Amino acid sequence: MCLRPSGVVMSEYGRTCRIRGDGGRTLRAVLDRIANKWTLLVVATIDHGRLRFTDLHQQIPGISQRMLTLTLRNLERDGLVSRTVYAEVPPRVEYELTATGRSLITPALALAEWAVDHVPHIEKSRTAYEDR
Repeated sequence: MCLRPSGVVMSEYGRTCRIRGDGGRTLRAVLDRIANKWTLLVVATIDHGRLRFTDLHQQIPGISQRMLTLTLRNLERDGLVSRTVYAEVPPRVEYELTATGRSLITPALALAEWAVDHVPHIEKSRTAYEDR
């Protein structure tokens, strides 16, 4: 807990944003990247070991080649995934998690477990809301 100069309690999010001094833009940008539709699925799939693009594409149902390519590029840009190109014909490219990427697994699993635990309540709340 942190107090503002006015004596009002500041949330941890507010404290973090204040420390960064950017009004939360950096935090939101990172969370937007991690919480998008495909990132955690790609990270969780690569967590099983170094994989080629085709293997990744086959193991993630519903993802298009274009979206997988964009997601991998963004993860590589953010330092969560490393990309290794082998000089072969045809070229072979493999992806694996970096140490930073691996550090995302534990909080991602905690979030997934939270979601699974709370789905019944969320669905019930949605139904009640729609019935109003």
